[in-house]
Amino acid sequence: MTDPSRQERFHNTVERKARRKRSEQARNSQPLWSGFSLFGIVGWSVAVPTLLAIAVGIWLDRHIVGGPSWTLTLLPVGIVLGCLSAWRWISHEEQQIHHHPEDPQEDDDDQ
Repeated sequence: MTDPSRQERFHNTVERKARRKRSEQARNSQPLWSGFSLFGIVGWSVAVPTLLAIAVGIWLDRHIVGGPSWTLTLLPVGIVLGCLSAWRWISHEEQQIHHHPEDPQEDDDDQ
């Protein structure tokens, strides 16, 4: 015969895991297109600052005669700012995806 407290623990474990699975499925119900849109956002967050820096560099080259090429000087600045922006965006998205409390009894349930 089985111990009633053991059956109750088993029932509670199965119920808790099922509840956790349902909440994960509800939370991760984003379609595949949302992942592709993230690639687009990251791409534009790098491209826009880079193009703006190039435009400012071209304008400065036309108005300031001599000296260094402002276009070539501001190009890496735009790329760095764009990469920092993309990194910040991805970090924010990752925190939203992984922001849920961990169940401390998860490792004990599998025994």
